[in-house]
Amino acid sequence: MASKATTARNGGNPRMRSTGPIVKVLHVSLKSNRLRPAVSTREPWSGPVESPMSSTASEAALLAQAEQFSFRARMDKKTAEGPIFATARDSVVTDVNGRSWIDFNSGQMCSALGHNHPRVVAAIKEACDTMIHAHSSHFNVKEIELAAKLGEIAPRPLQKSLFGESGADANEMAMMIARKYTGGHEIISPHISFHGLSDATRAVTFSGWHAGHGQLPSGSYAMVAPYCYRCPLRQTFPGCEYACLKTSFELIDAQSTGRPAAVITEPLFSAGGVVEPPPGWLRELKSMCEARGMLLILDEEQTGLGKLGSMFAFESEGIVPDIITVAKHFGGGVGISAVITTAEIEEKVVNAGYAATHSHSNDPLICAAGKASLDVIVEEDVPAKARAIGARIREHLDAMQQRYEIIGDIRGRGQLTGIELVRDREGKQPATDEGREVGRQCFANGLIFSLRRQGSVLRLVPPATTTPDQVDEAMAILRNAIEAVSATRRPQ
Repeated sequence: MASKATTARNGGNPRMRSTGPIVKVLHVSLKSNRLRPAVSTREPWSGPVESPMSSTASEAALLAQAEQFSFRARMDKKTAEGPIFATARDSVVTDVNGRSWIDFNSGQMCSALGHNHPRVVAAIKEACDTMIHAHSSHFNVKEIELAAKLGEIAPRPLQKSLFGESGADANEMAMMIARKYTGGHEIISPHISFHGLSDATRAVTFSGWHAGHGQLPSGSYAMVAPYCYRCPLRQTFPGCEYACLKTSFELIDAQSTGRPAAVITEPLFSAGGVVEPPPGWLRELKSMCEARGMLLILDEEQTGLGKLGSMFAFESEGIVPDIITVAKHFGGGVGISAVITTAEIEEKVVNAGYAATHSHSNDPLICAAGKASLDVIVEEDVPAKARAIGARIREHLDAMQQRYEIIGDIRGRGQLTGIELVRDREGKQPATDEGREVGRQCFANGLIFSLRRQGSVLRLVPPATTTPDQVDEAMAILRNAIEAVSATRRPQ
């Protein structure tokens, strides 16, 4: 018989759960510290399953339409093939055939509060009944309420917010504000960074997505990222004394036209491989920016608002940047972003003529979703949930690392975890093919996550609604895949 949890997750259809061999993974319960087996009985899906939602023919028809009408310029997939997702709730997504997955990517990381959070849904419904769109040159109630809430949670002197519709929007506005404020032009970003895929943000995104896109906007420079597991300078922290920063700024000073405006960086590099800078790196970076009259922009779009176990990822460094950007789960699944800065910076750039708006950037609908999301983060203590989820995942991964040589490094905080796979731990050759195979097997068995660094890093981003049992099941699926891939690597 299928368990109640698995049956419920698969639309009440016990046939969605196969009866293959049981594989057990031991972990330490966070509540009781007792070892308990995590059990997965999933096998690769062998075909469509009957569902009241739709039929196989409807999926085929939709895919035919996608082939004809949908532009395929996706980040990680260029083919018109299934699955086609239809519904989602909390930490589970379901396709048109009724098959379900545990979503450890939180959609596109934008449902980190849980898919279709009821408080966000209620706020959107209320906005639909009152005011969906508003004149962008005039204030509206929901916009002011959202700005005030951001002002409450942001550390002083950060208090002024400007809204956009995507992460790229916010980062573009932040860079323009820095240029307007400093009078400079040049923007610097670490070489494994990701800030968006518009022209302006692609120019400061160095973790990929440059090839074939022609000439990008000028004035953008890469600096050496603090990737301690694979230090490009072959140094070791703390003996290196932040050699990556010192080398970077020596090169920047040599190349600069004398008009530097800002450094934009993530406090933890998500798309670049879930790479966390060493302690003190942000403080040292802030000091170097100040010495050159540059602003420090922290892109907290994939790390902020509770996801890493604190309201903002930079809090552990004891600094306050000049500008913060937030997006992703800021809207609870609805597209909205924000730039948060100081009253002093706002005053100067507005007086200098700065203006930025989009037709929908202060719409009451998206602002209502943003306000509801912030209420959830604060009132439901999402940072605490993130810490608990991250700790439980780490218990499983630490046990796996003891058994499987392929797991070279485990990184991250809270709801954001990275697992770097290597062909040997001493040489650290990236296990890109193996990582892609692990990802393929996990997806076939009902677990979604993303692959980064050409497949050698598995990035896990479970929603805050993920239950302990769902963590255990996800980790069992992952362990099965790593076991299978590791078995093919062993000498016969």
